[in-house]
Amino acid sequence: MLVHEFGHFYVAKKAGMKVEEFGFGFPPRFFGIKKGETVYSINWIPFGGFVKIYGESGEGEGNPRSFVSKSLGARAKVIVAGVLMNLLLAAVLLGFGNFLGLRIGLIGDEVARDIKVQIIQVAQDSPAEVAGLKTLDEIKRLQKNNDVIQPTNVEAVQNFIKKYAGEEINLTIIRNGGEVDLKLIPRKDPPPGQGAIGVNLAKTGIVSYPWYEAIWRGIHDTGIMAANIAVALGLFFKNLFIDSKLIGDVSGPIGIAILTGQAVGLGFNYLLQFVALLSINLAVLNIIPFPALDGGRLLFIGIEKLKGSPVSKKVEGFVNAAGFAFLIGLMIWITVKDVSKFF
Repeated sequence: MLVHEFGHFYVAKKAGMKVEEFGFGFPPRFFGIKKGETVYSINWIPFGGFVKIYGESGEGEGNPRSFVSKSLGARAKVIVAGVLMNLLLAAVLLGFGNFLGLRIGLIGDEVARDIKVQIIQVAQDSPAEVAGLKTLDEIKRLQKNNDVIQPTNVEAVQNFIKKYAGEEINLTIIRNGGEVDLKLIPRKDPPPGQGAIGVNLAKTGIVSYPWYEAIWRGIHDTGIMAANIAVALGLFFKNLFIDSKLIGDVSGPIGIAILTGQAVGLGFNYLLQFVALLSINLAVLNIIPFPALDGGRLLFIGIEKLKGSPVSKKVEGFVNAAGFAFLIGLMIWITVKDVSKFF
């Protein structure tokens, strides 16, 4: 996200570093305007952006405007600033969302409006998936002959499905503001943990808070999301490097663009939550001590602090290049996966 790069840009400027370019998207450059010593550019690859700071590659040693000549603390602040901006953006969006009202799972006596019973997960190859049920579908009505219910809680849905296990039932769901009628047959002996039709359900409602409480809830929700994403990324890399396999659905630029469009279709509040989630995800991912990421750069600064001298630029350059090549390869693989999944 551009806000991430703005964090690097702002703190570098404040630290007296020479910022050579602030770019939207990635090169090749479409056009650029030079203001002062910085080129502000629009680039052809429209994902994210970049900041080019003089001295990042080791040049200009001794020059007070160079990145490499600044103190370890100043360099660390510039690197961390992008992550902090992502978290700040998420906290602002979630705070605003909590003020307007966000749809959440209801587990107690929360005061909520527009209460629904929604599908939050669909098991692969289950009757629900075969019938065409999707995540966030609202279950409006269940019918078997003259037995019709309009559920207001999860238990009502579960009891109805259990009652007619092995028989075809009709479902009316709400999706993107319209009704869709579907049919399926609940299983009598489902696989462990899946249930008769293979969905996880939640009673949801829109909950809003006064502005002063919404601010703190935005900060709190950001922290909770960041912790959950950190755990998920840990499992992702464990499975990738130790078990040599990927788990879950991983989306690249194409998948994110499609999911953003879907979030827009679901409404402004969903879009706020989705953009906040993306921002937190980018923050957590970037702080991982992996070559070519902000966390990797921080790691080299930490090593320099411990050994009392900079790491060889050749070694650092090679490690970062290898890390970058790996990330590009992973992104290409994920993009191919997106294309096959969404198209």
